[in-house]
Amino acid sequence: MRVAGVNIPDEKKVTIALTYLYGIGRARAVEIVTTAKVSPEKRAKELSLEEVNRIQSAIEKTTKIEGELRQVVKQNIARLKDIKAYRGVRHLRKLPVRGQRTKTNSRTVRGNVRKTAGSGKRKVELK
Repeated sequence: MRVAGVNIPDEKKVTIALTYLYGIGRARAVEIVTTAKVSPEKRAKELSLEEVNRIQSAIEKTTKIEGELRQVVKQNIARLKDIKAYRGVRHLRKLPVRGQRTKTNSRTVRGNVRKTAGSGKRKVELK
């Protein structure tokens, strides 16, 4: 089954399968299934064509998903960068944005910098 250009796994229940779409989590998936009047216990492969169409129309009416949502998020980040907001500056510097500490964590973001001293022993070269 394909919804919004994304393959949805056939063996999973409908509410779980919908979470494979970017922008749809568990709560929103349950909401979509109830508005489309589809049993949440059904597997994705058991859905009829009519049920799939109802789910797709419910998604289109209520939520932005996939490419459209990614575009909106990217625009929001670009706006923060343009106005030089604190969060925008953190995005520019590729540092954690949501208040995480950076002294000990975020090593991968900072380039795996280790500022701790070694044991003090020098390694002896083997000949």
